[in-house]
Amino acid sequence: MNIYNRIILLLAAISLLACTKPEDKPEEKKQEVNVYTHRHYDTDKLLFKQFEDETGIKVNVINANADELITRMENEGKDSPADVLITVDAGRLHNAKEKGLLQAVESELLKKNVPNHLKDDDNYWYGLTKRARLIVYSNERVKDGEIKNYWDLTNSKYKGKVLVRASSNIYNQSLLASFIAHFPDSNYAEQWAEGIVRNMARTPAGGDRDQVKAIAAGLGDIAIVNSYYIGNMIESDDQSDRDAAATISILYPNQQGRGTHINVSGAGVAKYSKNKENAIKFIEFLTSKEAQGLFSESNYEYPINPEVEASKLLKSWGEFKEDEINLSKLGEYNKEAVKLFNKVGWK
Repeated sequence: MNIYNRIILLLAAISLLACTKPEDKPEEKKQEVNVYTHRHYDTDKLLFKQFEDETGIKVNVINANADELITRMENEGKDSPADVLITVDAGRLHNAKEKGLLQAVESELLKKNVPNHLKDDDNYWYGLTKRARLIVYSNERVKDGEIKNYWDLTNSKYKGKVLVRASSNIYNQSLLASFIAHFPDSNYAEQWAEGIVRNMARTPAGGDRDQVKAIAAGLGDIAIVNSYYIGNMIESDDQSDRDAAATISILYPNQQGRGTHINVSGAGVAKYSKNKENAIKFIEFLTSKEAQGLFSESNYEYPINPEVEASKLLKSWGEFKEDEINLSKLGEYNKEAVKLFNKVGWK
């Protein structure tokens, strides 16, 4: 080949390279994680943004209630884009596992950050935050020390004085499920539920904040509520929330026995996750010291990471002994709890 032909071929090659479009090159996989979450807090948005900034992994969020998210994942099947499911209450997480929507995850960091009783036995989900199921009572109408545990609320002296949410509420279902798990060979759980029904101040209505406001309004004297609601009421921008919270005292039940019932918000990796590695990194990040501190300081939830202290507000309520039953049990006994509620007429 003479020099002239070589020059022609070289120019042709250069021309071909110049005409090659960027889109003709193989595309790199977009780094992302798709999160289906029941949680709706500003704290979560801040943490998701921080995760993006630190890792370069885009967090795509779908918000809905737990039942809607679980149904959506069932309908989507193998085509589901979900990588992570986040919801509140171990019962719901167990339900997602039983429906085959999650996959087991092995992670040394998660094993270090999340105590055994706050995760699934088979590693299908891990706790992110803790909430204690407290008893609160009127500062004016109930004496300090006269109530010590959940069973005391069945005493006839409190007839017409107990306020609580409906039996359809998952927090109440999990509380009753814990009683069934602790006393499987007795009718303790049924007798407790019957006693609460006898002592109800009204037909169950509203959320946990509404029970506190009902105490403030004199509709009842005692209520069963989740701890983080109290924190949010105390620090609320709404004066009516702060005023209502000022009328009650806080009690951690069962301190002489098995401890106060706790529950979690938690996360699991979706069975058909297309970004499993990113999903694991995301859950690991949410159990880290930094994230756990923000959950506690901003949303008044107890950290699940044993190396992280609770917020100043939570610590001001005092230390408490928590029930360390494995939270998987709350899901296992959920159906039995619902049947008992129906049996005793807890609406």
